[in-house]
Amino acid sequence: MTEQITDTPQFYLTAPAPCPYLAGRQERKVFTHLVGRRAAGLNDILTQGGFRRSQNIAYRPSCESCRACVSVRVLADRFETTKSFRRILKANADLIGAERGALPTSEQYSLFRRYLDARHSDGGMADMTVLDYAMMVEDTFVDTMIVEYRRRGPDSSFTKRGEGPLIGAALTDVLGDGLSMVYSFYDPELADRSLGTFMILDHIRRARWRGLPHVYLGYWVEGSEKMDYKRRFCPQEHLIGETWIRAD
Repeated sequence: MTEQITDTPQFYLTAPAPCPYLAGRQERKVFTHLVGRRAAGLNDILTQGGFRRSQNIAYRPSCESCRACVSVRVLADRFETTKSFRRILKANADLIGAERGALPTSEQYSLFRRYLDARHSDGGMADMTVLDYAMMVEDTFVDTMIVEYRRRGPDSSFTKRGEGPLIGAALTDVLGDGLSMVYSFYDPELADRSLGTFMILDHIRRARWRGLPHVYLGYWVEGSEKMDYKRRFCPQEHLIGETWIRAD
C-alpha cells in the first residue's frame, strides 16, 4: 500500500468548508499522502508546485471560483535587508536559534499553547492537545527540523545553543531548493520584538548558509490582513498557474 501511494500518489478533494481567510467564501483542498521512502522527493516536487505540508499530508487550495491563495517564496540569495528589518535583527541580536530534530517537547507545547490562546484562540488549531501537537511535529516522512530560539549564553558561540526558557520555535522542512516554514510560534508577551518577522529573517540567513535559493512562506491571500506581512520579504516569487513569477 505504501509503495503504491509513494510511487503513484493518489490525490483527493475535500468537501467545501468555510474559508479561514476571506469571509463568506468556501474553500476546497486537493491533497495526497506523504509516506514511505519517496516522501521527501515528492514533498520537494509538490512544494515547488504550490502545495503545503501538514503532518504526512500535502495539500493545495482547489476552490472552484477563487484563486486568492497565492504561493510565495522569498529569493533568499537576493534578499534585501531593509532598515526596518535591520532594526528587528538588532532588537533580537541576543537570541540564537538551535536546530533540533522533529521531536516534540513539553516546553514547546507550553509555548505553542500560550501562543494559540493569545493570537489564534478562534482559529482551526485552537483545540489542539499535547497529542495533536506531538503528531504535528513528529508525524513526518520528510527532512524536518525544529529551530528553537533562546537567549544567548556565554558559551553560545561554541555550542550554537541558547540558554533559559524557549522564546520561539519554527517547524521547518529542508527541501532540495530551500527551506519551507511549516509553522512557527513564539512568546506572545514579547510582541515588541517582532519575533515572527525575526524568525523569517533568520530562516533566510539559514537558507543562504546552506546554499539554498528559496524560503517558502506558504500562501499569501490578497484581502486577508493577517497574510499581508508576507509581502514585505523581497525579492519574492508568486506561483501563477504553473510558473513562478517575480513579484516585488
